[in-house]
Amino acid sequence: MSAVFELDKTKLRESFGSASLSYDRVAGLQRTVGLNLLQRVAPAQLTGTVVDLGCGTGFLTKSLLDAENVERIVALDIALPMLHAARQKLGDTSRLHYVCGDAESPPLNTNSVDTVVSNLALQWCRDLTAVFCGLHRILKADGELVFSTFGPHTLCELKQAWAAVDDYHHVNEFYRETEIRRCLADAGFKEIAVQSEIYRPVYGSVLALMKELKSMGAHNVSSGRNKRLTTKQEMTSMIEAYPLNDANIGATFEVFIVSARVENND
Repeated sequence: MSAVFELDKTKLRESFGSASLSYDRVAGLQRTVGLNLLQRVAPAQLTGTVVDLGCGTGFLTKSLLDAENVERIVALDIALPMLHAARQKLGDTSRLHYVCGDAESPPLNTNSVDTVVSNLALQWCRDLTAVFCGLHRILKADGELVFSTFGPHTLCELKQAWAAVDDYHHVNEFYRETEIRRCLADAGFKEIAVQSEIYRPVYGSVLALMKELKSMGAHNVSSGRNKRLTTKQEMTSMIEAYPLNDANIGATFEVFIVSARVENND
């Protein structure tokens, strides 16, 4: 697998934009992972300028606002409706700035950021090396990047079920740990650390799982997806093929929590 995914970025922006109103009701996994990420970040130790990359509706941003020594927080997201939702929740303060932009080319000044934090957003980027090069550019010397992202075992049950129906990519692909490490190193990052965690929430039905994925904006945006509407028979066949565990509908989410630093040449 290449470190460049063929994702439809227009479709991605539309998916998360349309999910801005329903996102908070269904984003339990994102909040759980975000809390674990905050333990790694240690907000009380943050200083200077911090970027919440892919801020969504502002869950992580709110926790960063509680860090007294942070002078400036940039809430950045590719979907403008998500930023509007975050602003309605958090308001406007002199410390908080909302920026609509792409993680692959962050519209921020070189060497202007002390820490970049990102919770379950970078897996939607097409070119991971481009992302890390852009983040390396905006980070100061000894600046830190800390993020969570989905791993390749995510939604393996759903992939297995769809594979019994056709050969299309119905589930997004996610980067392997080796690819993440390589892309970070290629971008110039040092002190790379990766922690892997598995989450297995249970759902009432396969349709409930798919409805939650849609409500949080996690549509299939792969260019290899089936662009016509799924038929009722195809959906029924997929549901029948979905693997059960003691009659429960479970879904695997593999999450990497990653940290890396920009080298200090002093």
